Amino acid sequence: MTDGAATDGTATDGTATDGAAIAGPDGALRCPWALSAAEYVTYHDEEWGRPVHGDDALFERLALEAFQSGLSWITILRRRPGFRAAFADFRIPAVADFTDADRERLLADPGIIRNRAKIDATLANARVLAGWSSGELDALIWSHAPDPDGRTAPKTLSDVPAITPESTALAKALKKRGLRFVGPTTAYALMQACGLVDDHLTDCVARRP
Repeated sequence: MTDGAATDGTATDGTATDGAAIAGPDGALRCPWALSAAEYVTYHDEEWGRPVHGDDALFERLALEAFQSGLSWITILRRRPGFRAAFADFRIPAVADFTDADRERLLADPGIIRNRAKIDATLANARVLAGWSSGELDALIWSHAPDPDGRTAPKTLSDVPAITPESTALAKALKKRGLRFVGPTTAYALMQACGLVDDHLTDCVARRP
């Protein structure tokens, strides 16, 4: 996981691991980062690496990955309900219509990350995407999914990259279309979270067959 979760190979009891999957309280093997906070288990098992489609859903993931930049993902995960309330459930047309008053509201909202540059980027991205046809964001992002047959399942966290040629190309394509706060690392975190790649470790219970 490249989006700020604990990936240092430390188990929940503080003992060092070799970065391979480790057993959780239920005995199932999981990626080590999934056991670094209680909220991560559900996110890891039910969301991370599962395919996500739909322009609004992908806009939300883009926005949250941008807000996560420089922070731990757990910070974003715990505030996700607040983000959804503040950003009209990330419905692109609604966010595109946000006014200066909405921007000031967001800057004062303790339920989100009150970073001016990230808020402005999210609003600007919504306005860009509002001009796209339905399904265009979905198609653009998923066109950069690598061939799964050409990927080797990671055995340890050290086998999981932070940037790939595909994420670099995706970031470049999004920027070319006018989107902001979408570098190659953010793009790869998006690809992991939205199931374009499956970076669950080989022995992880959540890895897809």
